Amino acid sequence: MTEYRRHRVKGGIYFFTVNLAERNRELLTERIEVLRGAFRVVKYQHPFNIDAIVILPEHLHTIWTLPEGDDDFSCRWRQIKSYFSRHIAKGERISPSRTRKQERGIWQRRFWEHSIKDEEDFIKHVDYIHYNPVKHGYVDYVGDWPYSSFHDYVQRGIIPYDWAGGKNLEMDLE
Repeated sequence: MTEYRRHRVKGGIYFFTVNLAERNRELLTERIEVLRGAFRVVKYQHPFNIDAIVILPEHLHTIWTLPEGDDDFSCRWRQIKSYFSRHIAKGERISPSRTRKQERGIWQRRFWEHSIKDEEDFIKHVDYIHYNPVKHGYVDYVGDWPYSSFHDYVQRGIIPYDWAGGKNLEMDLE
């Protein structure tokens, strides 16, 4: 079996995509307060900064900055997922391998991460995060999606409320 390796930078800035195991569920938005609680608890125990985030019904994207000298984002994700899972009623499909390991079936086991290289890369990923609800057809305008750091960026004067103007922009990270 090939060992899976992650690129780690102590004090680094990372973009993440985290998915539910069952992509047809809407647990993340239906149980948004539980997810927010998971982030609060883990941030208190293992500090990090959320630079941008969007939460969709079945997946989320976020950019984090870790403290200087710290590269353990896996611990933080494990704890966020565990907290959320413990506070959600059982009812998901659980595979035999998860049953053997006494795991819930809420989250995909892995997550995708990308180490942010520079300011241009950071801006590109923030834009991708904020535009994601439009890309997936949940809303026509970025500002109409409530579960996004877009609103914080507007409030801080970083971007205007009519950013992207509701146009169907093609925003890929490739």
